[in-house]
Amino acid sequence: MQATHFRRATQKRTANPKARGAIGRAIRYLFNYKWTVALPYIFLVIATLSQLAVPRLIRNIIDAVTNGYVADQVLQAVDKIPAQFLDVALPKILEATGNDPALTLDQLKIKLEADLSSAPQTLINAIIFIVIFAILRGVFAFLQAYWAEKNSQAVAYDLRNDLYAKIQRLSFSYHDKNQTGQLMIRATDDVEKVRLFIGQGLVQIVGTIILLSGTLTILFSTNLKLAFTVLPILPIAMVLFLVFGGLAQPLFAKVQQKLAVLNTVLQENLAGIKVIKAFTREREQQKRFKTAADDSMQQSIIVARLFTFLFPLIFMIANMGQAAILNVGGQEIITGALGLGEWQEFSLYLIYLFMPIIQLGFIITQLGQASASAARIFEIIDTKSDITDKANAINLPQVKGDVKFEHVTFRYFSGGEPVLSDVSFEAKSGETIALLGATGSGKTTIINLLPRFYDPSEGKITIDGYELRDVTIDSLRSQIGIVLQETTLFSGTIRENIAFGKPNATDDEVIAAAKAAQAHDFISSFPEKYNTHVGERGTTLSGGQKQRIAIARALLLNPKILILDDSTSSVDLATESAIQSALDVLMKGRTSFVIAQRISTVMNADKILVLDKGKVVAEGKHTELMEENAIYAEIYNSQILVNESKTNNE
Repeated sequence: MQATHFRRATQKRTANPKARGAIGRAIRYLFNYKWTVALPYIFLVIATLSQLAVPRLIRNIIDAVTNGYVADQVLQAVDKIPAQFLDVALPKILEATGNDPALTLDQLKIKLEADLSSAPQTLINAIIFIVIFAILRGVFAFLQAYWAEKNSQAVAYDLRNDLYAKIQRLSFSYHDKNQTGQLMIRATDDVEKVRLFIGQGLVQIVGTIILLSGTLTILFSTNLKLAFTVLPILPIAMVLFLVFGGLAQPLFAKVQQKLAVLNTVLQENLAGIKVIKAFTREREQQKRFKTAADDSMQQSIIVARLFTFLFPLIFMIANMGQAAILNVGGQEIITGALGLGEWQEFSLYLIYLFMPIIQLGFIITQLGQASASAARIFEIIDTKSDITDKANAINLPQVKGDVKFEHVTFRYFSGGEPVLSDVSFEAKSGETIALLGATGSGKTTIINLLPRFYDPSEGKITIDGYELRDVTIDSLRSQIGIVLQETTLFSGTIRENIAFGKPNATDDEVIAAAKAAQAHDFISSFPEKYNTHVGERGTTLSGGQKQRIAIARALLLNPKILILDDSTSSVDLATESAIQSALDVLMKGRTSFVIAQRISTVMNADKILVLDKGKVVAEGKHTELMEENAIYAEIYNSQILVNESKTNNE
């Protein structure tokens, strides 16, 4: 059953036209660089032609040495033959040396002396040309490798940028379904495998075609019989490579999938190393990593097993061809139909014929890897985001901040139970709307819908009468300041983090935002103040410090709509009070949405929405809800009792 399932999966992958065309699509990135694309191939042609010229020069050397030696020996032999036997011996000497039977003895001697005297110069000339062609080949091989590498790096640069740009544009729902490690491996290892093929494998394919074509042309022009002897090897080798290529591509795709799983485990463990250590789960996580590493290794072994069978098979076919050539060529030499120099020339061209065939084994490996990786890259690039601008979307003008939810229902991944169900409410410009409810009641979902991180499954949301789907995403989000529950800071200075949404902000603007968020005092206590570097994800700062910087980051944009998702949850009561005082002033004139676990932080809100299981069960001000809504009163009383208990214990 497993074998059948694997075979069907393999056939399905191999038949996938997207997978087949992905590497061609990656290669088309080369044409972004116009004339530089042709340079490595021009240099490759020159280097290959220089290589093809060498066997003919070696034949000239062997022929010159052989002819000189034969001429010397024949001259010595002629001088030793008695005069009375010359008439009988001369025809046999002419036949044995391959000369014209009509030559006289004097003419033969003149020719032999010419061969003997010209041999050293022919030898020197051939050696000089071999050196020249070797230099040409070396220079142009270097230029070819350099420009091929340069072009491949440029393609990798474009692919990574396109991939990263697409990942940035994809909606939250895509990231909800895909692991970070999976995306990272596509932007790194998969792109590198495509780059290697474009920089090496693709050039080798063209080089192989040129070398094979040139070699076959020379072989057929040199000796038809020997050329036809070796010709059947080529179609056999080509069929072999096509079969192995079809088998290899889905296997390489699985290798990349296993590697992505391994990378995901590593990324998650490094990100959560404190939790792992705190709960002493090092051994369990090591086992998890080992399992992923074992799976990756086993899949790589399957691929290696395939190619350990391929390469010996290639060498066997090449050796069989060589054996056939030795047999036919040896018989030709014995009968005198083939000269020693010509045989040596043919033998060298034969190496040029078998060398590309063997090289094709490595090319098919790179091609299989690159095809699988390219398909994985373009799978992301071609993914359609759930949240996109409509074709006729307009830029949202400067807003006043009137927000309206009309019968909004939302389901994650367009299925299952609704997270929000028929939610309707209105926020007037400048009002503070507090969202209160138990975990999972839908508070965070509401604020995720407002900047279009997700779109409602049903109903609509408007700002100043503009339906959110009718305006561009950038113009919408640029007018909304957000402090999310999960504070994220980036590697860099505190100033850079505060000015993240407005990089051109002045120092005075940054400091003013920090003061408003009650962050200026602790920032000033650092030796480097606003130029203090924070660690990865802000690990060198406390939770309260990170949140105050995040608040400053949102306030710097001076947004008309402000979202605070439980933004004071990680600060002590004194700091919360200070931040809240500042926010009370800053929220004036802005439409503010506040999520808070502590009811004390939302008591002064213009409107409190009480949510339960995705529905708005009550709305109003604190005093109204205390009298009219049992859920709100229960939350309030439970928190007051807890606070009183803590005070008494202290």
